[in-house]
Parts: sequence; C-alpha cells; structure tokens
Amino acid sequence: MDQYSLPGQALNKLLFLLKINLASKNYFLFLLTNWLNYMVNQDKNLKQKKQKDGNTEQRVLSAAKKIFLKKGMAGARMQDIANEAGINKAMLHYYFRDKDKLFETIFLEEAQKFFPKIAMIFLSDNPLFEKIENFVNEYIDEMLANPYLPWFVMNEINRDPDQFLNKMLKNTHFPQPIKFLEQIENEIKKGRIKRVDPVHLLLNLLSMTIFPFIAKPIIIRNIRLKESQFRIVMEQRRKEIPKFIIDSIRK
Repeated sequence: MDQYSLPGQALNKLLFLLKINLASKNYFLFLLTNWLNYMVNQDKNLKQKKQKDGNTEQRVLSAAKKIFLKKGMAGARMQDIANEAGINKAMLHYYFRDKDKLFETIFLEEAQKFFPKIAMIFLSDNPLFEKIENFVNEYIDEMLANPYLPWFVMNEINRDPDQFLNKMLKNTHFPQPIKFLEQIENEIKKGRIKRVDPVHLLLNLLSMTIFPFIAKPIIIRNIRLKESQFRIVMEQRRKEIPKFIIDSIRK
C-alpha cells in the first residue's frame, strides 16, 4: 500500500464526514437564504403597512375636515367622521383617540401651511400698506377655507394658553410681528402716517379680519344672510378692511 493511501474503512469514513460537512454547509445556506427572504418580506410588509396606515390616516383627516366644516367642532361626532372615511369607529379611535386630538392634528397641519405665510408678510421688506393688504388677503383665504379654526384657537387658549402657545412655537413657524410693529413706528417718525399705537393697529387688523368668522352664526341669523351671501360679504372685506385702516392712518 502506498504511504499516502488510506485503508478502505478510513477512506469511507473521511468521505462520510465530507458529505456531512457539505450537507451542513448546504443546510446553513438554506437557513440563511430563508432568513434573508423573511427579512426582505418583513421590510416589504412593513412599508406596505405604513403606506396603508398613511393612506387611512389621510382619509380620516379629509373626512374630519368635511364634517367639521359642515357641522362645526361641537356638532361633529366621531361616528360621522368614521362613516365619511369609510371605516368603523374602532379603527378611527385606533388612529385618533378622541375628537380633540383629531381636531388638533388638523389644526397643526393647517397652521404649518398658514403661519409661515403670515410670518413672511411680517418679515418682508414690502411697503406698510402692501403688507396690510396681503395680511387681510391671507387671513380671509384661510378663514373661508377653514372657518372652524378660530373656534379651536379660542377653546385652546381658554383651556390652557401656555400649553397652546408652546405647542404653536414648537410645531409651527409662529408669526413674530416685531418687525411689522417697528415698521409702523418708523413710518410715523418719517411723517408718512398719522400717530397711531402699532399694537392697536395690529389688533385692528386681527379683529376686523377674524371676528366675522367667529361671530358668523350670530351674523347670519341676525342679518338673515345665506351662506353664499356671507361669503360674498367676506370677499368684499378683502378691500374694505385695508381701505378702512389705511385711510385712517394715511396723512
């Protein structure tokens, strides 16, 4: 027998061990492949679930806006919103535990789009009268599109003003009117407008623009306006408010 050859029994044993080793490697590869496939499918399923959840949540928010617009915050019911969204009430509570949380989400979503527009007006280098006109236009646009928002703000401010303001500062580009107030003061010093308290001018802008939407139920009933007539009046105020304020301070 050659010194490098193996007896038949030893050779068979070696071949057996090689087969086991090869089988083990194949089994390991089998397990690894299955595990990788499982992880890929899990990731795919998770993405699909997130996409489905996102679609459902947006559907709920869209439905809630319609119901709030139609019935107001006080008159809206979670069941109405669930019906409009095409889901059951239990699923609605899965996404939003109560009506206040749902409304808060809608408000923050709108505020994140609206407040930066007002902030840009305050911070721009546009002439004062142009800023007044732009301010009124933006506010009336927002109030006509979302007339329930002033009520939500009032409720939150009355309930906890500090928490509400902190939430606004944290989650939105909350408008800071300092530059606007300074601009009013500079226009007075340069003799371009009459002496007026800048704070009162800002309050006049806010109150004249927002109050009709807050008092809408009273205005409609007392003056006997239809919804379409109220909207026409608000459209007219786009020009009436700036004209009234500018005429009162123009020299």
